[in-house]
Amino acid sequence: MEITEFVETLRLDGGLLADAAEEAGPDASIPACPDWRMRDLVRHVGRVHRWAAQIVTQGVQQPGRPAEAPELSDDELVGWLREGHHHLVLALHNAPRDLAAWSMWPAASPLAFWARRQAHETSVHRVDAQQALGAALTPLPAAFAADGVDELLTGVHSLDRSRLRTDLPRTLRVRAGDAPGADWTVHLSEAPPRVVRTPADAVADGPQPAQPADCTIEGPAEELYLTLWNRLPGDTLTITGDKALVELWREHGGV
Repeated sequence: MEITEFVETLRLDGGLLADAAEEAGPDASIPACPDWRMRDLVRHVGRVHRWAAQIVTQGVQQPGRPAEAPELSDDELVGWLREGHHHLVLALHNAPRDLAAWSMWPAASPLAFWARRQAHETSVHRVDAQQALGAALTPLPAAFAADGVDELLTGVHSLDRSRLRTDLPRTLRVRAGDAPGADWTVHLSEAPPRVVRTPADAVADGPQPAQPADCTIEGPAEELYLTLWNRLPGDTLTITGDKALVELWREHGGV
């Protein structure tokens, strides 16, 4: 996906998040984060948006943690969220393509990293806000959802802090049937997961059959995306093989 597509998704989902937060109210509980109320979600997203905007606009090389949210009344929180979101969208829109700034893991460019990371950060939390409201979830395009699975597997869980570990080597295959090339094999061990994109010909009856994974999870990209982010139960996904790896993800895949 292009940087402009990520920024546009960020713009749209940030607005939907704020709308849902406003309608649900500050005391609404967040299903995926039982300890949070809507005010906690709004403060978190507002802090992250301002942090990312600062990195992009100032070319920060050694970032610290996001600044704490200011002391605001419940009535002021959503307006504060909208303001920070607007500044982030403008920062990414106006940033030079050769932006030099820190990023969490290797990417095509720092600008590409931050546009992608903040689009997915905002989309996942937009889902949180809509679930708290009890509203229907705004659909995600398959290409964007598949990209989010890729970012989660090859980026977020490439970090040392990933808790997806196994005592003995195991493999988990993740495949989205509605997005070309959306097929990954996750190698689990005592180290952080190692993820490879499964070759297109790595099918059971192909010319060079792939080694079967210990567990395979298949389904539409959007449901995979939200299930792997622990926002949906994944009841309609197709799971074959050792379901203990699915439970491992549910227990330790959160970030």
